[in-house]
Formats: sequence, C-alpha cells, structure tokens
Amino acid sequence: MESLSSSITAPSLLIVEDDRAICEMLGTVIHRKFRDVTIYLAENGRVGVDLFKEHTPEIIITDINMPVMDGIEMAAEIKSIKVDARFIVMTAYSDKAYFEKFSEIGFCEYLLKPIVLSTMFAAIEKCSAEIPAERQ
Repeated sequence: MESLSSSITAPSLLIVEDDRAICEMLGTVIHRKFRDVTIYLAENGRVGVDLFKEHTPEIIITDINMPVMDGIEMAAEIKSIKVDARFIVMTAYSDKAYFEKFSEIGFCEYLLKPIVLSTMFAAIEKCSAEIPAERQ
C-alpha cells in the first residue's frame, strides 16, 4: 500500500479523547505510521473546538462521550465553521441513536472501541483521499 505521505499532501489531524493515555497513544502510533502528519490533541470537545479554530485540521478523530462538551456537540459546532470537516468517530457505544446523531452531522468513518489500529489507519487513508484536490 502506498504511504499517505507519498500519495497526497499530509493532512493535519485533531484527536479528541478524554482518556489521556488513549489520546496520547493514538497520537504516537498515528504519527509513527504517517510521519508527515501534524497532530493536535484535545481532552474534550470544548478544547477540540478551540484547537480546530486555531489550526483548522482536515481530519478530526473523536470520541463521543466526554466531559465539558461531547463529540456530537463538538462536531456540530465544527461543521458550522467548516462544512467539509471530516470526522472519524470512535466510540464504545454501539447504540443506534449515537450513530444516527452523528450521521445527521456527517462523518467519514464510525469505529467501535476497542479500536483496531489497522482499521484506524484505513479510516485516515479514506478521509485523506476525500480532501479536496486543491488541498493536495
């Protein structure tokens, strides 16, 4: 498989996860796989929105259930700022209601925890391929 960095301009990613260890681990393994990607980390949706406004990353990887502001509220706010923001949702909830709420907002991939890294990497590749041609 062609690497992300050799096929397109590397996107920036925002990882929003309230479990600090998981957030940092994801940042580390994603950076090892995609060396040219810029990664921002946030511990809740409010910090995620603030980092989005500051850096405008192309892809947001988010948990749903978080304190301060959950992933659904954060995604809706980010979509109101940038309608083509791409979300990879990761959640322990297989509840159809969460899936439907995020479907209304729009997402690139919806992954159930525990996350399989190869699935996460494939989701990042898919979302990166959807970034408009002018960005590439």
